[in-house]
Amino acid sequence: MFFHCYDTPLGTCGIAWSEAGGIRGSQLPEESAAATRDRMRVRFPSAVESNDLPAAVRHAIQGVTALLSGEVRDLLEVELDEEGVPEFNRKVHVLTRQIPVGQTRTYGELAMALGLPGAARAVGQAEGSNPFAPIVPCHRVMGSGGVGTGFSAHGGVQTKLKLLTMEARATGQQAGEQSSLF
Repeated sequence: MFFHCYDTPLGTCGIAWSEAGGIRGSQLPEESAAATRDRMRVRFPSAVESNDLPAAVRHAIQGVTALLSGEVRDLLEVELDEEGVPEFNRKVHVLTRQIPVGQTRTYGELAMALGLPGAARAVGQAEGSNPFAPIVPCHRVMGSGGVGTGFSAHGGVQTKLKLLTMEARATGQQAGEQSSLF
């Protein structure tokens, strides 16, 4: 396993991959580059820091950097290695990745799409443990009524709202004009 930290307009992000080149995790910026690097070491203790990036990793970094630069990028082409990720979470990730840039959904809407109308909290837990932010754009999932609830990245809900505002602008919307996918 390997990891690499890289600069984006929002700060230093991180990405981890397996020897086969599959993306095992990504990390939004912490308060500093050193903190992001430390976070990657904690999340992936067996990973070695590397600047020798496979093509798939370079492609993922380019996509995340573009997204965090305010470009419309859905990152669906980034292949994830979800080994060890529970099946329910994988299903939530699939739906979350389908939310268009600049749009939001609620935990309840995702639960309904899964055919589990009472599972909004379970969806929230799956989003909260998302190891692939922002490739799996959990920041696009809100509480009931579109309320910005918890966000595990540095800066919490403020970071979530910053990402959503940036994406809405990139798609020519005002924040809050998002429509439902379901």
